[in-house]
Amino acid sequence: MILIAGKYRSIAPLYDLLSAEWPVYRTGRKIGIESLDLHPGDQVVDIGCGTGLNFGILHHRIGPGGMIVGIDRSPDMLAQARRKATRKGWTNVILIEADATTLTPAAICASIALQGGREYSEAALATYALSLMADWETAWTNMILMSSPGASMTVVDMQEPTGLYSLMSPLARAACRLGGADITAHPWTGVERDCADVQAASARGGHLQIRTGSRR
Repeated sequence: MILIAGKYRSIAPLYDLLSAEWPVYRTGRKIGIESLDLHPGDQVVDIGCGTGLNFGILHHRIGPGGMIVGIDRSPDMLAQARRKATRKGWTNVILIEADATTLTPAAICASIALQGGREYSEAALATYALSLMADWETAWTNMILMSSPGASMTVVDMQEPTGLYSLMSPLARAACRLGGADITAHPWTGVERDCADVQAASARGGHLQIRTGSRR
């Protein structure tokens, strides 16, 4: 998870090691990205991309002929994403510093085109990002507006574990508080409300929720 905005600068270089990515959250990313209707050559917008933890899986799906557009409000997290892309040789990554809740979709789309991408993307995703935003509904609307009609949309986020795993709820709540996420936000409901052909999945005892659908 991403720590609160005030800690981005100090935590960014160590984020990938401290975020519980491999033991917990990588699973949700993989499920979400694999559920997207991605093809070689597609362009995908990654909202709240952070250090680029989605980029490797996305690059594998869209290939060098596709385009990854990472949008994040933190220049320090984007700097880590840029280093990662350079180290891996991913030349098909566009990084834009912007707040998903206040950006102007038309301006961002124009910026993408100026940097060699297409104005509108065939897919968009937000992984563990919308629950960090007080106005996640606006960020979700902006995701839609930066995507082409019929685009594949995925939201991966967190809730309290269910069933037998509910015993882990105090730990999950504490982790989300530490990261600045609202575990009660349930931003995947935007996909359920606004998309067609919605697919639902979960992992880690229901703590990770994934919703994928097609933009109407």
